[in-house]
Amino acid sequence: MAVWLGPDDRFRAERRGRCPELTEDPVALVTGANKGLGKETARQLAARGFTVVLGSRDAERGQAAADELAEGGVRPLPVRLDVADTGSVQEVAERLEGAYGRLDVLVNNAGTVVDRSAERTTAIEMRRTYEVNVFGAVTMIQTMLPLLGRSRAPRIVNVSSTTASMTLTSGGTYFGGDAGMRMAYSSSKAALNMLTVQYAMAFRGNDALSHIKINSATPGYTATDMTGHRGTRTVAEGARIIVDLATLPGDGPTGGFFNDNGAVPW
Repeated sequence: MAVWLGPDDRFRAERRGRCPELTEDPVALVTGANKGLGKETARQLAARGFTVVLGSRDAERGQAAADELAEGGVRPLPVRLDVADTGSVQEVAERLEGAYGRLDVLVNNAGTVVDRSAERTTAIEMRRTYEVNVFGAVTMIQTMLPLLGRSRAPRIVNVSSTTASMTLTSGGTYFGGDAGMRMAYSSSKAALNMLTVQYAMAFRGNDALSHIKINSATPGYTATDMTGHRGTRTVAEGARIIVDLATLPGDGPTGGFFNDNGAVPW
């Protein structure tokens, strides 16, 4: 697969709009969208003409985020969505079915982190982290597949992390210097990357789903609650790769792991 996200690449210029294959008023669902990268991703997608469904585990916080975005001229639809609750996910799928009959973009952004080094991380903390970061993504994808299959150009973006790269982490070149303090988080994001690969291969072999593109995105060391706002990148910068992958044209990649500069090593 060619490197396609370089600064001079034609795809970068095209991504300033939405995917040309999409119909009018495409629909995007962003999980964990009441703050940080999720909220900014919702804002950027709405600015490109998407109808954005803003998923939040806390309904009041989701409404507050939607109200804030409305002040900037975009009007996402807030929904209560807990990715670790199958019933909650199913309810949102039914609402999307009734309102739109399809889903064009799914951004699996919801995540959790445990700031603890490997030797102090418990199995309970690992399970809780995987419940959201891995099993939550599986629940979202499996539940939304019928709706995504009806889109002309469906896209799934799994929001991963540079610390998920075993190549970079084992070499000590991870960003932020905190990969060793986040075994549960980093390993869950590595598992999420494997989900991306497995789903991409499965979709290719399924005629009804072969038009779905799925990729992992790492926003880099971004200033959010998860990083204690120590990150060197703004949420606007971090969300850019997520939105790029959410709006890929038909000849874009699938089954990859990317940041702003292109492919990230596994």
